[in-house]
Amino acid sequence: MITLATGLSYFDLQFLGVPRIIATAVLHGPGGVALVDPGPSSTLPALRAGLERAGLSVQDIRALLLTHIHLDHAGATGTLVREVPQLRVYVHERGAPHLVNPEKLLASAARLYGDDMDRLWGEVQPVPQEALVVLQGNERISAGGRDLEVAYTPGHASHHVSYFNRDTGMAFVGDTAGVRLNPGGYVMLPTPPPDIDLEQWRDSLDRIRGWHPDTLFITHFGPHAPSEAHLSELADRLEWASAIVQRLLAREGTDEDREASFIEEIRRELRRRTSDADVRAYEVAGRFDLSWRGLARYWRKKTA
Repeated sequence: MITLATGLSYFDLQFLGVPRIIATAVLHGPGGVALVDPGPSSTLPALRAGLERAGLSVQDIRALLLTHIHLDHAGATGTLVREVPQLRVYVHERGAPHLVNPEKLLASAARLYGDDMDRLWGEVQPVPQEALVVLQGNERISAGGRDLEVAYTPGHASHHVSYFNRDTGMAFVGDTAGVRLNPGGYVMLPTPPPDIDLEQWRDSLDRIRGWHPDTLFITHFGPHAPSEAHLSELADRLEWASAIVQRLLAREGTDEDREASFIEEIRRELRRRTSDADVRAYEVAGRFDLSWRGLARYWRKKTA
């Protein structure tokens, strides 16, 4: 576990045995522990081990702060609540029904991941309605000994929220600030279907800027500063990837060919900026084929 400030740490969930893919933030104070994005059930052994190394346990957890309900962020939620019934789960109102009844969430994920569902995510248990604290945005909450401001930050997902602790200047922004696996490294877009909305995403970046955070904590992976440079780079990347997708959609050929061309352009750009090992890690953190599908769906809907 890596300490960021008194009572604020994070650790690596070692997703699929690969380091620096999924980070869980740990807020711990006299009232117990709060986790920001506990990850999927497949990484629960790493979660338990990380807590144990810090002298904590799953039984100490009092709150789960979900940025959104995608399985790499929130898949373990139901399993943890079953083990610790007093847990409170903070989630946006659009995501809450799919935690109570995850049938549609799992069906949507299965269309993307097929036979890999169990290997990637493990079990996904429903969350009792009474465990939920439903958010809209603009709330102020307390969890893990910290006061947090909540903002609705869609764009990556329609049910995405972010949390800001003004005392530390830390904003917990899930996927809204993209994927950056190493300090100062490449900022990549996670744009899987079905909820990508670039106009909303730009507005969400402005909401995060409005907090003037010192540091962005992103689930893939960890803390990054300065925040303004990071957010500006992400905004540039949105424009760059959108231009590629629009160009490919205007080109003759099949969707399979377009997707393959998009993947190759992303890989070529990453190879220019980072190592081959990191290129592979970025693809684990956010599959390039899914990023194509999310952006292609967005632009087709926009131009229909």
